[in-house]
Amino acid sequence: DKMEMQKVPQAGYPIKGLWIAGIQRKLTVDNLIFPIKLLKSLIDSYRIVKSFKPDVCIGTGGFASGPLLRAAAFAGIPTVLQEQNSFPGITNKWLANYAAVICVAYDKLERFFPKDKIRLTGNPVRQSLVAASEKPSQKLFDNNQPTLLVLGGSLGAYAVNKLVEKHLPLFKSLGINVYWQCGKNYESTYTKYNSDGIIVSAFIESMETAYNNADIIISRAGASSVSELCLVGKPVIFIPSPNVAEDHQTKNAQSLVDKNAAMMLRESELETAFESTFSNLFCDNDLQKQLSENIKQLAKPRATQDIVDLIFEILQKR
Repeated sequence: DKMEMQKVPQAGYPIKGLWIAGIQRKLTVDNLIFPIKLLKSLIDSYRIVKSFKPDVCIGTGGFASGPLLRAAAFAGIPTVLQEQNSFPGITNKWLANYAAVICVAYDKLERFFPKDKIRLTGNPVRQSLVAASEKPSQKLFDNNQPTLLVLGGSLGAYAVNKLVEKHLPLFKSLGINVYWQCGKNYESTYTKYNSDGIIVSAFIESMETAYNNADIIISRAGASSVSELCLVGKPVIFIPSPNVAEDHQTKNAQSLVDKNAAMMLRESELETAFESTFSNLFCDNDLQKQLSENIKQLAKPRATQDIVDLIFEILQKR
């Protein structure tokens, strides 16, 4: 029931689904039947591996990759893990001992994975972002005022949207344009704010244009977003989602905050701390420059190529 079941065939590739899902944080029927789902998925995965005969299997941490990579390892097929977050999920920790290589985006993951298997590659990002940063971009606003870019994810983030709505007068008083990606779940609620200095959109078609126009960015702290923002190199205030496994978004953001490469506000702090935090950042050019320089140092623009190179090394040994 995930979107890849439609997106992958649309891209021209076959896909097979497994009857597996994440473990809920409370007692549910799904949790009670999880062992049955896991056993069924392991059997189906072994059949897939036996039929398809892969030379290598790659997992990116989702629950569906667990039984498949475990079945591949059992069949003697080399496996590669790609851990996107600073705090690994259950699946990759379970699979770590069976993997040939573990590609990570953050340092200090030796406490979770065998040290000799870890390769610091970074997360794959859209290569169009690399090219876009090297050429002029289309202007989003007619005026020359600075622009705030707000990213809440494709579906939208309730807390982030309410925060932006509440502080539109603040942004106006500071002379800031707002490019606000509210998510498709909130499009009908917030597009009424579209005006000369505000663009509200459910989805941003050209992230390259959005990033190039931004002077300051407010964003969730998912793995892909963090990796892209390192490449973009603009000052960022992360507002991690508290509703994710292992609270990994907070840990992702904290890893950058510890390097003085970004700022972070938890949702519980927004009511009391956002206005002063944002105003201080906006008015302090030295702080903006420092954050930009530091976050750029963490970018891994070759991540995709480096991961592919490691996979080819494994294939050449077979």
